[in-house]
Formats: sequence, C-alpha cells, structure tokens
Amino acid sequence: MDVNNKIKIMIADDHKLIRVGLKNSLEKNPDMVVLSEAENGKEALSKFKSHNIDVAIVDLVLGDISGVEIIRQILEYKPETGVIALSSQIKDQDVINCVQNGALAFVLKDISGDILNMIVRSVYHGAMWLDRRAVSALKYAKSGLIPQKISSRASFRARHNNLTEREYEVLKLVVDGKSNQEIANELNISEHTSKAHVCSIIQKLVVDDRTQAAVKAVKEGLV
Repeated sequence: MDVNNKIKIMIADDHKLIRVGLKNSLEKNPDMVVLSEAENGKEALSKFKSHNIDVAIVDLVLGDISGVEIIRQILEYKPETGVIALSSQIKDQDVINCVQNGALAFVLKDISGDILNMIVRSVYHGAMWLDRRAVSALKYAKSGLIPQKISSRASFRARHNNLTEREYEVLKLVVDGKSNQEIANELNISEHTSKAHVCSIIQKLVVDDRTQAAVKAVKEGLV
C-alpha cells in the first residue's frame, strides 16, 4: 500500500523503548505507517510540521514542553489532526485539559496493541475515545467541556424509561468508570450479567460503546 494511502502517524515520547514498542505494534497494520518519532516537545512540533501527519500520539510529559501545549500547537497548525494523549496515570485535570485543547483520545501506557490500533483508526475518522478510567473526570469539568446539567435525574429517567432499575444502577457505575467485574462486585451479580446489562444500556441509549453511554448520561443530567 502506498504511504499516501496509509494513516500517517507521529509518536512523541521521551522513552525510546515506548516509541519503539508503539511503532512496532502500529506498523504491523498494513494501513498504518509511523512517519516520525520525537523525544521532546520541540522536536515533536518541528517534525509534525515537516510531515503530513494524520494522527499524533503525544506523551503528556516530554520535559521541555508540556504535552497539553504540544497538543494545542499541533491542532492550531493542522486542526484536522487526530491527537491521542498518552499518559502513565489518570489525573482528572490532565484529561480535562487534553480534551479542552482538542485531543480526541486519552489513553494509558498499559494499553494493548489491538485497542490502540482501534483508537488510531477511530481518531483518524474524527471519533473520540477515552480510557474508561478517565471518563469520570468529565463529570467535574466546569468550563464548558460538558454543558452543565440541564435536567435532573428524574427527567433523565423519564426520557429513557426503557432502562430497567438495574440498568439505571449499572449506568451510574459505568459513568464512574467501573469495569464489568467491578460493577458485578458492587451489585453482587455475575460478570456475565454485568456485561449483559452494559450491552443492553448501549443499545437502549443508541450509542456505540460504554464511553459514549457515560458521556451521554453526564450531558443529560444523570450525575
């Protein structure tokens, strides 16, 4: 496949081992190519402007320039770029800052190769993806990232009265970033049953995944 027909990627991380691992994983996909790598912020911005990058994977800690500032400058230069913020830990303010500055994804460094491949394709097409552990950070955004509640929990339930009482409980735990196993433990049900409830919620809210279900619940006043 011609490089022009592939998703062209830049990786900015100050650890060579991380860059090499990400590159090797991504380039196993015939539709992806890593055009440039950078170990600091200045190099990242320079290389980004020197290549026709579609997706930029940016570590939040690069030493010379903050990852959030790099994200801001990348999108100021080329707004259509799909930016993936990469971090070793979840901090609510980091999640908020990244999304406010235009990042379409926030992922942790323990992510699997298969999921990262999916995320790269998603942001390339303009979709948003957040690690489930980062979703709850959106509940605390106060500056327009998510509009302030425009309705009460009661009106949310009135609009989505096809949700069962149990599904409503499960959805609140999804918003809190709980995994299927954690939901099962919380509600004293099996993981299989927990997963079935989440799948049903996704269908009833007419969304594509649990992250979108959580965001929709926050926007519409569930929490």
